[in-house]
Amino acid sequence: MDSSIFQNVDCVSFYVDDLDNGISFYSNALGLRLLWRADYSCGLGMCDAITEVVLVNEHNPQVNFKVESVKSALEVFLDAGGKLEYGPFDIDIGKCAVVVDKWGNRFCMLDMSKGQYTVDVNGNVTGVK
Repeated sequence: MDSSIFQNVDCVSFYVDDLDNGISFYSNALGLRLLWRADYSCGLGMCDAITEVVLVNEHNPQVNFKVESVKSALEVFLDAGGKLEYGPFDIDIGKCAVVVDKWGNRFCMLDMSKGQYTVDVNGNVTGVK
């Protein structure tokens, strides 16, 4: 039985100063496909992979791990000696917490308790289902 609190790497985010240029580079030049786009970020998919590349222009790049429940995962993480840096807080699709492990590695844990993005034909976020 798998006892990991992490379901998968949800995304790796990279800072870009202009989303259109970032999309052009990662999609047109490198072959990733646009999954969704919001005002300050967008998600790009890799050949049927679970993990997204998220381009952001409003915060620092990081790794996000998807968990079933941020609250439950956070309890396990803190009991193991990790530290909470910020959160938990609401995000469009659920909850998120920024944590730091015993070696200073900073990452996010997020759940999709509210659902996933819905998008129009151009990939623009229209809501959450």
